[in-house]
Amino acid sequence: MRQPNWVPAGTDLEKPNAARMYDYYLGGSHNFEADRQMARKAVELWPELPQIMRANRAFLRRAVQHLAESGITRFLDIGSGIPTFGPVHEAARRVAPGARVVYVDNDPVAVAHSRMLLEDDVLSSVVQADLRYVDDLLARPEVSRLLAEGEPVAVLLVAVLHFVPDSDDPHKLVAALRDALPPGSALVLSHASLEGRPDQAGAHQDLYRRTPTPLTMRGREAIEAFFDGFELAEPGVVYLPEWRPDDPQAVGPHPERMTGLAGVGRLP
Repeated sequence: MRQPNWVPAGTDLEKPNAARMYDYYLGGSHNFEADRQMARKAVELWPELPQIMRANRAFLRRAVQHLAESGITRFLDIGSGIPTFGPVHEAARRVAPGARVVYVDNDPVAVAHSRMLLEDDVLSSVVQADLRYVDDLLARPEVSRLLAEGEPVAVLLVAVLHFVPDSDDPHKLVAALRDALPPGSALVLSHASLEGRPDQAGAHQDLYRRTPTPLTMRGREAIEAFFDGFELAEPGVVYLPEWRPDDPQAVGPHPERMTGLAGVGRLP
């Protein structure tokens, strides 16, 4: 297979990748046939998956714009994937043109393509680091500079913590991030939930076990616990379409079918 010029040498194009599958669900072109095949299998099991992924991206946009309107102009997007289709820097700069963004991902393909996309953007940078090694992540110069200025920072953990298994203690990782943030900072979080469609959860988790990034869905109580130390913004932790929708009429009668829970919290 001919390798695109944005993919690092040695990348296995035959192995499906969660970031590229997400790009496929959003309607993007930065994915390979192995990603599309796995994504199509997932959609056969769960036909609403593309809508869920788009609802997740729409939540990210609304949350970022809400925080930018409140005065936050620094964003740390961890598990950012490939920043296409309404990424953080575009959403933030609609409100705050000088907003700075640091994108972090542990996938070399996502990082390489992100750097290509943002090579002329002096207010954005891309870091290859792994949330599971949070001390290393926080020590990266781009990250430490963003946090050291003394101004509030929004940390985005959007659709990433369900790729962190319980054995890596994701709550401890989020607490370490919280403790590194300046006062007034924020946490933006979404997470695959067991409650919305319990009939589909098992099959979907089984499918992701075939990828390098298996999925761990969690219940509401565990997801809400990620906000320990933060003050939740209204309406709290809710299903993706319910978090401050642009049009309340568009939420529909069954927001739980989008399965993901989401919320935004602020530090005192």
